Amino acid sequence: MGRHTTEGGNAFPQAPTQEEWEAMGPEERARVVESLPGEVTWDEMAMPEGDRHFRAKVRTMDALKGYFAHQRRKVYLGAELPVYYPGERRFAPDLLAVLDVETHERDKWIVSHEGKGLDWVMEVHVGGDRKKDAEYNVERYARVGIPEYFIYDRSRQRLDGYRLPTPEARQYERMEAKQGRYTSEVLGLELELVGDELRLWSGNALLLESGELLERLKEKLEEAQQRAEEEARRREEEARRREEAERHLAELRTELERLQQRED
Repeated sequence: MGRHTTEGGNAFPQAPTQEEWEAMGPEERARVVESLPGEVTWDEMAMPEGDRHFRAKVRTMDALKGYFAHQRRKVYLGAELPVYYPGERRFAPDLLAVLDVETHERDKWIVSHEGKGLDWVMEVHVGGDRKKDAEYNVERYARVGIPEYFIYDRSRQRLDGYRLPTPEARQYERMEAKQGRYTSEVLGLELELVGDELRLWSGNALLLESGELLERLKEKLEEAQQRAEEEARRREEEARRREEAERHLAELRTELERLQQRED
């Protein structure tokens, strides 16, 4: 069953170590997976941070989902999902991505059960103590082997990126921005702060959120309708002119016949 560890006087469910997991049979593993909660306690989470935190998270997730929905590679995206690394205290990052796995809905991510750890994590910071995201998580996420970690600090309008230099490394190197953009090698995308928003790029293409895509589709529909109406008007005008020309031609023929009859 899921074990408990006590840190700072509080006990929280914890996944077994990898050695313990490998020693279990299928039924025992299934019981462990079932027993580990799909939620975390208030003591483990940062306090709610309002609309700026929520919107930044949701909009980024929306853009990522829209992008990967059209890619051949399977990418699982989650938000505030309880994550259980072997023998580690659980955590629930604001956003996470795992490559090359099934994308069905999950209540939790148990690394031993899934057979894979997280590939990418982002935390959104708005208020309170920044040390958790900027110091403690930098150390923890590197220690468990998450290849990339981004911190989007909305209060300072700052973006920081960290990457493991090698798969075996357990200490991050800070990313350097190029022309204001940070490259995520994991996602194959670039991240940039534009005004007070975080935007994502695929090459020179800006990833649009669903609301933006809807607005663009509406604009394209309106443009197409306008072109269709203009084309219809043009055809009506051409038809009118053709009818006038045919009527004029018929009048000329009639006049010609009348003159010929007079000469006869």
